[in-house]
Amino acid sequence: MTVRALLLAGALAVLTGCGTASSPSPPAGVDELTIPTSSPTAADFVPEIDNPWFPLAEGTTWVYAVTDAEGVHRLRVRVEPGPVVDGVATTARVGTEPSGEVTDWFAQDEAGNVWWFGRAGVWRAGEDGAEAGVAMLARPRIGDGYRTGYEPGVVEDVARVVALDETAEVAAGSFADLLLVEQHSALEPGATSELSYARGIGLVEARLVSGSYRTLRLVDGPTAPAA
Repeated sequence: MTVRALLLAGALAVLTGCGTASSPSPPAGVDELTIPTSSPTAADFVPEIDNPWFPLAEGTTWVYAVTDAEGVHRLRVRVEPGPVVDGVATTARVGTEPSGEVTDWFAQDEAGNVWWFGRAGVWRAGEDGAEAGVAMLARPRIGDGYRTGYEPGVVEDVARVVALDETAEVAAGSFADLLLVEQHSALEPGATSELSYARGIGLVEARLVSGSYRTLRLVDGPTAPAA
């Protein structure tokens, strides 16, 4: 899966400024994980995804402004129950924009790491050699690197934690102390994306910094479902 395809899903504001350079720190949490994993154990996962950087409470929604070569449009993201994938119950994140709908499946392990189990109609962990990768670490540290998912020739994305002090100015507000993750894919050499996450909110901004032009900026959310 290419970096452009990843941004189309909202993996899911051009940054108004970067924080001061963060000092490298030893990886934490990645060392003991097998990423990607070919044999997830259902008992190692919990029912809800409450990772502060990647919260996915059922019924929650976000709205993003997307800018690309074709203009500006809205991406609406909602959270729904997902299917069992590779033996693990998942949560679905559904992104809807004019070009169509994209559904990704996630699950959180007991340590708080969120795993990406696939994308509807594209790849599914446990099938055709596909393996779940990490969408978000429980305790991201500068320099941590990991695969977000893996199926040869389909999804070969790699992520790296770049900073913990990023800033952004988007329609939803001003944000500081953001987690900045850089992603690239072996399937699209030369294309790199940067994704900024805020605690308790999730993705605030995503942009391609090389390759095709595309940005996502948070307009509204997360919005909890009505009681």
